[in-house]
Amino acid sequence: MNIYEAIRKDHDKQRELCRLVTSTSGDSKGRKEMWEQLKHELQIHADAEERHFYSPLIDNDMMQEHARHGIAEHHEMDELIEKIDDTDMDSPAWLTYAKQLCEKVEHHLEDEEKTFFQLSGKVFSEAQKTALAKDYLEAMKSNR
Repeated sequence: MNIYEAIRKDHDKQRELCRLVTSTSGDSKGRKEMWEQLKHELQIHADAEERHFYSPLIDNDMMQEHARHGIAEHHEMDELIEKIDDTDMDSPAWLTYAKQLCEKVEHHLEDEEKTFFQLSGKVFSEAQKTALAKDYLEAMKSNR
């Protein structure tokens, strides 16, 4: 497995969790559980991705701006997560913020999959792609 396959697998999981979270209602047990799952998944993914995908690209002239942009988007998501956590689950604003977060997540995942993966694929060797996947998957596993 290479780094792109590993990350894409987690992206699919995030998309599904977003779909589930935004289809919940009120201060329900299901909403709370789905939200905790999504939040945890986004946080461990961002951490593992920054360490084992963005970090090796920061020094590359062609990739530096893209890597910084991706990291900045992670921070924007963190801010929305905080906003959601500070909002009552049964408030209509909660769902609005959750939908905003999921839109941002979707935009970020598409950016990565449609642009970033192709560009970085020219930077990494096949051996690096495999080694990065191993490190990324290990980081995800130890935080799940």
